[in-house]
Amino acid sequence: MIWQDKGFLLSINKYNENSSIAEFYTKSHGKVSGFIFGATSKKIKNYLLIGNIFHLNFTSNLDNKTGYFKAEIDKINTPIYLNNQKKLYCIVYTMNLIKLLTVENQQNIKIFNLIENFFQFLKDKDWLTKFIFFELKFYQNIGYAINFGDYVKNFNINGNQTFVVESSNKIIPNFLVDNNNTPQSNNEILSGYKIVGDFLEKTIIRPNNLKFPISRTEFVNLIK
Repeated sequence: MIWQDKGFLLSINKYNENSSIAEFYTKSHGKVSGFIFGATSKKIKNYLLIGNIFHLNFTSNLDNKTGYFKAEIDKINTPIYLNNQKKLYCIVYTMNLIKLLTVENQQNIKIFNLIENFFQFLKDKDWLTKFIFFELKFYQNIGYAINFGDYVKNFNINGNQTFVVESSNKIIPNFLVDNNNTPQSNNEILSGYKIVGDFLEKTIIRPNNLKFPISRTEFVNLIK
């Protein structure tokens, strides 16, 4: 099997002195893993950072289930944020999330486009809020959609509109129910991250016997 594609680097691990095993999320083939020979060479190693996008030539033999990539850098994404710890940790978490929850060799152009959009809004002032909706859209695309409006009742508390989950008395930030609403404080944004994190753990991670990504916890801790 031989094909060409482009893909975001999700992970890379050293295999031997000269080679690494890499995992990419590609436009036409979904998540694919394979060897990169010469990954430690000066020509390519500085570009092999997760989040960067590459032109890929993939080859696999019938005798060997694991193929190999020839990778050429297409666009640098991650190095732009090496001095921005918060955004860098967000990139690490995002790539870990895609790696954890997507299926091998299954195309999903919507997820590929979501990753492209992620690197676009990462430049925006309100990127922390947009990232929450990125997570929810990603979960929807892998079969775990949620509409918070279906679970809450609207109350007027001290003159403020407040959405509360009746079964648990948990307050849901207004912007998660009304997408046109803007978070009013950092605490409200943090509350949104906690709500979405709870959804991830209880609805996706735990039922599938997966391990909650530490990278999300590390990222959210930087927002506080």
